[in-house]
Amino acid sequence: MTKHDASGWHVTDTLAARYADDTLPEPDAWSLEKHLEHCAGCAVRVSGAVRATAAGAVLGDVRAAVLAANPATAAHPAPGTTPVTAPVREIPTGKAPGHPLRAPRFSRLPRLARLLWAAGPAVRGAWLTAVLGVAAGAMLLGLVGGFAQARVVLLVIAPVLPVAGVALSYGPHADPLYEITAATPGGGLRLALTRTAAVLAVSLPLLTLTGLVLPASGAPAAAAWLLPGLALSLATLALASFTGSRTAAGITAGGWLCAVLAPLPGAPEAEAADRLAEQVSRCLDGAATQGAWAAATVLGAALLAARRPAYDRLPRH
Repeated sequence: MTKHDASGWHVTDTLAARYADDTLPEPDAWSLEKHLEHCAGCAVRVSGAVRATAAGAVLGDVRAAVLAANPATAAHPAPGTTPVTAPVREIPTGKAPGHPLRAPRFSRLPRLARLLWAAGPAVRGAWLTAVLGVAAGAMLLGLVGGFAQARVVLLVIAPVLPVAGVALSYGPHADPLYEITAATPGGGLRLALTRTAAVLAVSLPLLTLTGLVLPASGAPAAAAWLLPGLALSLATLALASFTGSRTAAGITAGGWLCAVLAPLPGAPEAEAADRLAEQVSRCLDGAATQGAWAAATVLGAALLAARRPAYDRLPRH
């Protein structure tokens, strides 16, 4: 399907033709589009194949009409721009009207900027401060304040924090360039998973290490929340394909908090901490409980895989 040289694989004429007439399998099409972000030669080859189709004629007419309405731009096109190569996934570059359309050249950004973009708003925003605040507060409560159930409180809050990070990492509310980034080959579910992985990479080790230094006092192990946190994050992503990320996060986080805090209403103040510890143990402790969370994780991953196409339809909630 491809040809190779010292720089790696490149698009063949046959592959470009299959992409242009929309007979290329979706995974191969996404891989090709990702390659076009970095390879001008292949972009020209695919662009030529698209122009030979009926879609290419339509795009040509649209481009001609736009250039006719902007003669100054037509006389001075942007250097190095590449015409649209995809028949359905064309996106604006943010340039002045009349410039050819192309996918964003993220490879031209500094490496740190690309990493921050991929990590998402949550990891570089207020969410990270909140996670650090929870960890510091738990340590002060347990080590300085002498509160014996500090780990229990942390285990109640910990599974909710990744869910909040997921909600803040993806969607129109989180990214002013959401429509553009979601339409790129690296967008959609791939971008959502990248940002979720960044959220988990920060919260899982930080909160687990914090739990390790807190007094145990009969509480579950410090790592007992890891599977629940992962399961709730995957459930949030899957549910977000139906309702949007913020609503999904509210449902999953709210369900968890209702489950662990259920015994507290009406409990005597002197017994509240003990009842909370017992309920957290029911929700997190034991091989059977952890096995149930593992099954929920697998189920959430399967549902998310089945809902992948929904992330390519640019939901606006």
